[in-house]
Amino acid sequence: MKKKLVSCLISFTLLSSLSTPLLAKAQENTEDIKGSLVIAGGGIGTSNHEIYEKFLSLAGGKEKAKVGIIPAAGTTLQSSKKFKEDLVKYGANSDSIKILPVSNHDFSDTQKDESTWKNQVNDKKLSRAIKGLTAVWFVGGDQTKIVDSLRQNNGSDSEALKAIWDIYRKGAVIGGTSAGAAIMSDVMITGGDSLGALKDSLENKENKHVSKNQRSQKEYEPLSIQKGLGFFQHGIIDQHMDERARLGRLAVAAYTSERDKEKNFAYGVDEDTAMVVNNKDQKIEVVGRSGVAVLDMSKAELVSKQKARSGLENIKVSYLSPGDKINYHLKSFEFPKERVETKGFEYYSFNALPATGVFTPYGRLKAYLSYSLVDNESMKSAKSYVYDSKGSGYEIAFQKDNDINGYWRYTDGQKDDYSIVNVKMDITPKTFKFQPDRKTSLTYKKPTFSSSESPAYDSIKGNLLIAGGALGSSNSSLYNKFINLAGGKQAKIGIVPAASTKFDSSNQFKSDLIKYGVKAENIEILPISNHDFKGTSENESTWKTNMNSDKLAQKVKGLTGIWFVGGDQTLITGSLRNENGSDSKVLQAIWHTYKNGAVLGGTSAGAAIMSNTMLAGGDSYGALSYGFTNTYDDMNQQEGGPAYLEKGLGFFQYGLVDQHFDNKARLGRLIATAYEKGNKNQLSYGIDEDTAMVVNNKEKQIEVVGRGGITLVDLAKVQANDKFPSDYKNILISCITPGDKVNLTTKEIVINPAKTSTRKNEYYSEKVGPNTGLFSPHGVLRKFLAYDLVDNAQSKEIKSYAFNQNKGFELTFRKSAESNGYWAYTDGQKDDYSIVKVALDIKPIDVDIR
Repeated sequence: MKKKLVSCLISFTLLSSLSTPLLAKAQENTEDIKGSLVIAGGGIGTSNHEIYEKFLSLAGGKEKAKVGIIPAAGTTLQSSKKFKEDLVKYGANSDSIKILPVSNHDFSDTQKDESTWKNQVNDKKLSRAIKGLTAVWFVGGDQTKIVDSLRQNNGSDSEALKAIWDIYRKGAVIGGTSAGAAIMSDVMITGGDSLGALKDSLENKENKHVSKNQRSQKEYEPLSIQKGLGFFQHGIIDQHMDERARLGRLAVAAYTSERDKEKNFAYGVDEDTAMVVNNKDQKIEVVGRSGVAVLDMSKAELVSKQKARSGLENIKVSYLSPGDKINYHLKSFEFPKERVETKGFEYYSFNALPATGVFTPYGRLKAYLSYSLVDNESMKSAKSYVYDSKGSGYEIAFQKDNDINGYWRYTDGQKDDYSIVNVKMDITPKTFKFQPDRKTSLTYKKPTFSSSESPAYDSIKGNLLIAGGALGSSNSSLYNKFINLAGGKQAKIGIVPAASTKFDSSNQFKSDLIKYGVKAENIEILPISNHDFKGTSENESTWKTNMNSDKLAQKVKGLTGIWFVGGDQTLITGSLRNENGSDSKVLQAIWHTYKNGAVLGGTSAGAAIMSNTMLAGGDSYGALSYGFTNTYDDMNQQEGGPAYLEKGLGFFQYGLVDQHFDNKARLGRLIATAYEKGNKNQLSYGIDEDTAMVVNNKEKQIEVVGRGGITLVDLAKVQANDKFPSDYKNILISCITPGDKVNLTTKEIVINPAKTSTRKNEYYSEKVGPNTGLFSPHGVLRKFLAYDLVDNAQSKEIKSYAFNQNKGFELTFRKSAESNGYWAYTDGQKDDYSIVKVALDIKPIDVDIR
């Protein structure tokens, strides 16, 4: 049975008067604590060795660790057993790991009645067992069950809880994930979302004390808090921060409940990430795969903006990444030396759109603030919104202040990794009105681009591995797939560096191949470029003539794999095509090796070149609003504006390909391009970052490999308004993940057999509001469709909006007769969904914000 991802709402609701009594401290005199905390935001992958190894190290090391797992939060023992298996996998002794009999309820997957355990929390035998431990771990589920299991009816600590405190003071590590993280602070958040917290606490509504059943009919959930266990005494903890967009609820909770907000930060921990608290050094280290949001509420003010509605101003938002440290006593940050400051050295310069919904590039908080504000010299401020279906909501304004800064580095190969400090955030009440656009003022231009079809080859023996960008060096499934398709560790691989301005990405890919077992002497960076590279003495622009070198062409014919690195896809085509548009000798040689069995692969720009019509610029809003352009403006064109098309290299014969699909929210531009220039009998493919589409030409089939997914766009049944651009009905959207396959000619989707259907077996039954921006949970398209539609019995359709100023689009996703969802746990206990044939309608709208 799936683990419930939304905490149960309990009766203790934060009152709108903002005068809620402060919750009593769970423990005092904590200065002498020698132990540590590992506070994980949920969704820990079994492959996340950083968190597991850190926990075992703090527990005394793999050989000496003695771990007690507290299962109380779960409805089954599954997560406790899985955590034990993972610890053993990382080297711990199985006999030294015990699932402790701590629960106030029965578990559904056992024969015993564990509700009797509630009476054992004062048993001396249990207390002695706990005192012999070096670590305690709280699994996820419902945090209120943990507290109720360890506290007595009068609110006092049980003997078991006293024993946990005893070993914590003496040096043990206390860890927990999801609900097991929520219990760590004195003020324990037990329910609510960002919109619910804002509306219920900042508006003078008359419906504060409604029943739980009445609340379940709302689109949002009010904030609720309770007394936690208080192992962390230096601010409020929230979890699932980025995935469930909880920044708003954390801000409200910290403002209304935290007595020491001038002294303390408030912390929101992302999934698959942990904050490791060293009580002795008074520091927190971020460990894992995402980040920790840090709120400084010391100067926050409640400001009346509209009748009976207020806002919060002067909140400072920081977002820290793995390797960063927080001194929670001094309220200061430390960053690794290899991080580069962005202030005064911003890399980007483009006009970023407001964050409004699933069409927003960099639609999650840290990524949006990084690319659209902190590392963007063109932007002084950026906005997002959150509102219900009636249009009642808030504007969230992020601004650069004097003390703002960003810190950048590559991580896991060449993934961008940002830390952000001191973004000013103001939250202001607004009302939103959306009406159909009857007479658009936008100038939509149809594409004038015309591309002759690349020759179709029925006898291609080679394969393709098309990666969506941001490929992690640790993505073993993807690297191993490419190497195996190239002939194994004896493969002979050529790397085409042309898309980049430096050799860093080519050298990195070569070193990764060597790490995965390919001989260094069998890998060569090919001299293919039409421009000079930075940081070298040679002028590589002279390589342009190499495209017609007989010697280089002959060398290419001897390769078993060719890889195109990322950068600017137009530089690849410009380095392999003659000025008259014909194929150079080297490009002919690449086709020769491909037809005879070689694998061609590429990431980002190296993926864009794979189809015949190459998407080279534009974003979703720009493509739907303005159509297409014939001019190309490098970075600006890549990050936004109308779509720009060129002729690709045509290795992929079965439709259009787009990349960076999840992070840059390119669904709209793929739809616009597929409608104008695609074959409507073929699918179009949007590939997520750190993910690849593997094309088997012989079987005419693709499969998904990596860490994200592929979005499939089917326009076979689309209805369009010829008199009004970008007015579409009956677009079919599918999202597939690793293990899923698609037949390229029949379009049949074959789902990983490990997944179970959600149809008529939906796990959720909740009313959901529109997806609006950075405060909306599940901001990535696939997760929005999974949690809010296909696995939600109440939902027949869901909406998202994309707009800039007073013009935009309403997106309505509907369950069709063919719709289905498929679910399984992957990589530990991460929810993994596939989605089949959700119908999408796009309607142009006028927007009025007041």
